[in-house]
Amino acid sequence: MSGWIRVSNSNNPHDAASGHLTPGGAPAADGQGPIRAGTREERAALSLSVSPSRRAWQRFRRNRLGFISLVFFCALVLLSLLAEVVSNDRPLLLKYNGNYYFPIVTVYPEKTFGGDFETATDYLDPFIQNKLTTAGNWVIYAPNPYGPKTLNYFAKEPNPSRPTRDNWLGTDDRGRDLLAQLIYGFRVSVLFALALTFTGVVLGVLSGALQGYFGGKVDLAFQRFMEVWGSMPELYLLIIFSAVFAPSIALLLVLLSLFGWLGLSDYVRAEFLRNRQLDYVRAARAMGLSPWQIIIRHVLPNSMTPVVTFLPFRMSAAILALTSLDFLGLGVPPGTPSLGELLSQGKNNIDAWWISLSTFTVLVTTLLLLTFMGDALRDALDPRKADR
Repeated sequence: MSGWIRVSNSNNPHDAASGHLTPGGAPAADGQGPIRAGTREERAALSLSVSPSRRAWQRFRRNRLGFISLVFFCALVLLSLLAEVVSNDRPLLLKYNGNYYFPIVTVYPEKTFGGDFETATDYLDPFIQNKLTTAGNWVIYAPNPYGPKTLNYFAKEPNPSRPTRDNWLGTDDRGRDLLAQLIYGFRVSVLFALALTFTGVVLGVLSGALQGYFGGKVDLAFQRFMEVWGSMPELYLLIIFSAVFAPSIALLLVLLSLFGWLGLSDYVRAEFLRNRQLDYVRAARAMGLSPWQIIIRHVLPNSMTPVVTFLPFRMSAAILALTSLDFLGLGVPPGTPSLGELLSQGKNNIDAWWISLSTFTVLVTTLLLLTFMGDALRDALDPRKADR
């Protein structure tokens, strides 16, 4: 298809082949080209040959704010996944006395580089740095030469220290680099949100599919169970389990997953209640397919729109939940990089404005990006929105 529409009432093969006929059949005037399909109806007809998923992707890309948010968010996630390369107190590569070393993957004792002890090398020690940069030796550090647990014992100011050339965003009240804390804390939050979203989607889709497809007593029993389960005090359960068990990310994931599927289940149930009455489901039943075959092969693919639209907002809720619990001291184990812990430090150190400002900026930016992505995804998957 070339994108041109030739309309002619002429029976002359030569004129029809030339493509220079006007709608009335007369030859086109000088400088007048073929007629282009420019109306909305013609564009809609031409778009029928494109798959629904591709049309949804095209609508998503036309939402400039949502698409830019997706690109920016993916870049931040990729940066956090490469945190050990971007922010690390161990060099990426060094050459000492003619030998090459990779401290980023191997721990070397201090004696390897002329030190006096068998302990792990502190590459921020001025003595070690002098050894690694003289007599033909060289070293390649990460762009930010601090890890999430690095304590700079050679800092020039008391902690928490304001932003300097050594610590671009300053340090927290323990002397740890704030930029490293934010990078690693963002990674923990995003990975936790992805895991919690995955478990919530699996449980929510399964329960919603069972309720919506079978209906009747199955639906009634599930609804009563969900009402009782949803009325349980989630925060009190978290406090009780945090007092009984040692804090861990796995414990948080299990506890929050027990309640995170309730919202999505209602959306999936509504889609299944609607789709099970359609003709293609009746035809599948008449062909003798089992209920699980109908659910998995036919009804579920046509009920995924609310599930996909739900994902960015569910991730936002998971990040907020983890941050809130960390702020209260009920989240990740002590020492784990956390945005909530940094907010708590900012509350306890009002004069150290850089802690609260940097953490708040990262948190708000992440939530805004996910919100913009969710809005664009919802519009792209809305079948009532015609292609323009």
